[in-house]
Amino acid sequence: MKITRNFIGVLFTSTAILVGSLLAATQGTSPEVGKPAPEFTLKSNEGKDISLKDYRGKWVVLYFYPKDFTQGCTIQARNFQRDLALYEKAGAVILGVSVDSADSHKDFCAKEGLNFKLLADTEIKASTAYGSVREFNGNKLSARNTFLIDPQGKIAKIYLGVQVAKHSEDVLAALAELQKK
Repeated sequence: MKITRNFIGVLFTSTAILVGSLLAATQGTSPEVGKPAPEFTLKSNEGKDISLKDYRGKWVVLYFYPKDFTQGCTIQARNFQRDLALYEKAGAVILGVSVDSADSHKDFCAKEGLNFKLLADTEIKASTAYGSVREFNGNKLSARNTFLIDPQGKIAKIYLGVQVAKHSEDVLAALAELQKK
């Protein structure tokens, strides 16, 4: 019994430290559910300026991720691509944001066959507005957070410190639930 209690204590402490580290690594405050989503205009992988206001009347899955061509980011993007038809059927668009350049996004989309827009936040303004900036090896990157934005432009749901494996399924389930209201 002692081993079990000790193990649970160590597991709890380790989890608390990990969550605290993730939260401490993220800079800024994310917008609140029910509040207007911060506006932005960013260059897309297609080289065009894209503004959040362009998507009024649609649900928006706005996901921030650290870096093109990395393992977790690739899995996350592939899962969104796999489920793209389900998002479109639900009237939702997917917009990915990182601090990488529009050219990097273009290459990433081509390599992975991505058919949704990736946006270049090279000045880190959108990531900051959404409380989604983190430091890694002295560089600022976008933190892995997702914001589900309703057709009126308000934050409907927030995912902080996303785990990529089942994230797309979780977002689809939340979208379905929110659309019932």
